[in-house]
Order: sequence, then structure tokens, then C-alpha cells
Amino acid sequence: MKLLVTGGAGFIGSNFIRYYLDAYPQDEIVNFDVLTYAGNLENLAGIDKNERYAFIKGDITDAAVVAAAMRGVEAVINFAAESHVDRSIEEPEVFVTTNTMGTQILLEAARAQGICRYLQVSTDEVYGSLGQEGCFTEETPLAPNSPYSASKAGADLLVRAYCHTFGMDTVITRCSNNYGPYQFPEKLIPLMIANALEDKPLPVYGDGLNIRDWLYVEDHCRGIDAALHKGKAGEVYNFGGAGERSNIWIVKSILSLLGKPESLISYVKDRPGHDRRYAIDFSKAVRELDWRPETDLNEGLRCTVAWYLDNREWWERVRSGDYREYYARMYGNR
Repeated sequence: MKLLVTGGAGFIGSNFIRYYLDAYPQDEIVNFDVLTYAGNLENLAGIDKNERYAFIKGDITDAAVVAAAMRGVEAVINFAAESHVDRSIEEPEVFVTTNTMGTQILLEAARAQGICRYLQVSTDEVYGSLGQEGCFTEETPLAPNSPYSASKAGADLLVRAYCHTFGMDTVITRCSNNYGPYQFPEKLIPLMIANALEDKPLPVYGDGLNIRDWLYVEDHCRGIDAALHKGKAGEVYNFGGAGERSNIWIVKSILSLLGKPESLISYVKDRPGHDRRYAIDFSKAVRELDWRPETDLNEGLRCTVAWYLDNREWWERVRSGDYREYYARMYGNR
């Protein structure tokens, strides 16, 4: 099979490409990525020499380029998205354009070319915020609370509509917070690791008690693989890590693994619309896809910290330029 993977130079996309080429030695992948600040071809170092891999630089909002890239492929997996909540608060229109309109353009191209399967990689954030009890299921109503999650929810609804209106074979996956190698250091775990290694303050929003379910990225890649090959058309599958922890627990665990003092923690003003808790019920994926997370959060954190220690050159290069200006703007005056 030949796949078109959009956003394949990003964190989850690049990990998926590495995983998939290894797992399926007969299959081919075309990586379609516009290479924004979070898209980095260094995430795929060495893969460019694989004859079963090709890269096309392009934007999913450019219909002509998308159509050309899609020729000859049998399935599309859409990772391409603007994904940082704070950035969506600053520039909502960018998120609507890429995440929602870009998805519609991909769907229309896939419909026109008779693509066998279209898989949309989404997020548990489309469900909104949970109280102290319960978990998100695939039947939980969509209730996004940020421009980012709203743009992703809009994309999911378009995927559903193309399945029901046009009979397209589509699948949606929604995951909890991913972590692992190659994650851009504006996200919580790599940001805290990098700051701690540089003995800089670790900015924690509010009281630090916002809870997330943490999913190791390789476990997520296995889930996407399972949904691609075993998922039923028109269905949604949730993937969680069974790793529900508060943000402050994550931060303190990272400091402990690095032997750094908790005095580096700096509590900052909470961001607008900050969801309090996410938790995922992934029992449908267990039943229908025979998938479950395999990486314990403590072990996953140890592996992730070790990777950032071993790959300091990588994250030092990406922590420059526009990112530094953005970081100062978001956290400097809180």
C-alpha cells in the first residue's frame, strides 16, 4: 500500500513514519508537509535515504498541490494541524484555515481520486473539559473550549459529513496528550525538560492541577496503524495512555529524573479557557482494534528524558528565532 501522510515532519507524524516504514517493509509513504515552525525534516534524519519514502513540500490548503500529491496513493492519514492552544488564542484564523479548511480540501481531493481510506488524526480536546469523575467516550458530545479544539472539531464534523453524504471510507482517531521523542519544545514535557537542563524557570499555569491523560507517542502510532487497517468506516476511535496525572506531577517528576530542584518551578497566570481535566475511555479500541497502551507513564517519562539528554543539539536548534520571541511573549509577563 502507498500512503499519503500529511504533516509527517511534525512530532506525531514523524514518529508514525518511522514506525510504519519499519513495520511494513513492502509499503510506501509520501510525506506532505509545509514545514512550519513545528515541522522539522531533522525529525526524519536517515529516512530520506529509504527508497520507499518521498517528501513533498506543500500546504494542505492548496488544492492543486494536494491533488497532485495524492495521485497514486491508496490511503491518506492527516496529521497536518496547527496544534498549540496558546497560539490559537493569539491567531484563531490560522487554526481555522489550516485545521478546518485544510481538512475539507484534503477530503475533496480524496473523494475526487477515489482514495480507499481517509484517516483523520484528531484530539480529545474536541470533547471539552471533564469534572473530577468520568472519561471521554466516542459518544461524548463535542464541546471544544479553545480556537484550536474548535477548529479540530470542525474538521472532524467535515470528515463525518463526507462519510455520510458521499459514502467515503473515513475513520477518525482522537488521542490524549502525546509525549516522546521529537516533540517541539513549546509543549509541556519537552519545555520542562529543556528549561530544567538550562536551569531556567519552569512556567506552570495556574495551580498546576490541570489533569491530562498521557500517551506515549509510539503507542499512539500503533493505534493509528490499527485504525487504518482494522477500523470500520465512519467510526471514531479514542486512544488513551491510562496515564492520568496533574501537570505539576509531570513537572516534579521531570525535575526528579534530572536531579534538579523544585525551586525552578514558576507558577504563572493561567491561560484563558484552560480545560481542567481530560481522561480517555479507550475500551472501544481494545474491543474492535485489539489495541491498548503498552508504555507505563513512569517508564515513558524516563525514556523521553533520556532522549532529550541524548539529543540536545536537536532541541537547542529548534529553540531559537521565532520560538524564543513567542516564548517571551507568552510567559514573560505572566
